Amino acid sequence: MERHPLLFQCLLFIFLMYYSTYFTSTHAVVEIPRLSPIPRDTILYDPVTWDAKTYADTIQTLYYQQVLDHFNYRPESYKTFQQRYLMNSKYWGGAISNSPIIAYLGAEEPIDNSPESMGFLNENAASFKALLVYIEHRYYGKSVPFGSRDEALQNASTIGYFNSAQALADYASVIIHIKKTLNAPKSPVIVVGASYGGMLASWFRLKYPHITIGALASSAPILYFDDITPQNSYFDIVSKNFR
Repeated sequence: MERHPLLFQCLLFIFLMYYSTYFTSTHAVVEIPRLSPIPRDTILYDPVTWDAKTYADTIQTLYYQQVLDHFNYRPESYKTFQQRYLMNSKYWGGAISNSPIIAYLGAEEPIDNSPESMGFLNENAASFKALLVYIEHRYYGKSVPFGSRDEALQNASTIGYFNSAQALADYASVIIHIKKTLNAPKSPVIVVGASYGGMLASWFRLKYPHITIGALASSAPILYFDDITPQNSYFDIVSKNFR
C-alpha cells in the first residue's frame, strides 16, 4: 500500500484542530489566581460564589489625617492631608480572638480597584478570618497633599515629600491607628504588596518589625539598585530561563 506522508500530516492537523476546539468549548478553563497590582481579565475569584454588589457593600472607605513629613521638624512638616484606606471586615474574627490583619500596601496607582482585583487576599482572609486593609500610597488617588496633584508635583518644595521612606511611615501610622481604633493591639499584621508595592512590603518588615510579623512580596526586586545588583542581572536571568 502506497503511503502519502503529506496527506497523513494534513489529516492529523485537521483532527488535532477539531479536537482542541471541541475540548476548549466544552471545558471551562479557569486561570490560577495571581497577585497583581494591575486589574486584569484573569479570574481572581470563584465566579460561583462571587457577588459584586454584596462584596462592594462590605468595603468601607475611610480617611486618616496623615502628617506631611515624618522625619523633620520644620513648621511645614506638621501640615496634614487626608490619606485614604479601604477596609473589609467581612471575614474578620474580631479583636477578642486576636484575628489577623492583612494590609495591602498601595503602589503607584489609586486603590479603587484593589479590593476586587486582589482576589488572592479575599481567599486567604476567609481562611484566616482576617481583616483586610488597603492603604493608598501618598500622591496617588485621593491621598494627595497640597490640595491637588498638579500643586503637589509643581516644584521641588512640594514633590520632595513624595518618596518611599515617607510612604512606609504613612503605612505604619495608618496600621497603628486601625489597631488602636478597633482595640486590637494583639492582632498580628501581615503586609502584602506586588512589584513596587512588594518592595514596600519587604522594606516595611525590615524597618517596622514591631508592627508587622511578616511580609508577602510578589515580583519585588528589593535589591535591584545600582552598585548592589549588576545592571543586566534581570535580563540575564530571563534569558537563562528562556534557554
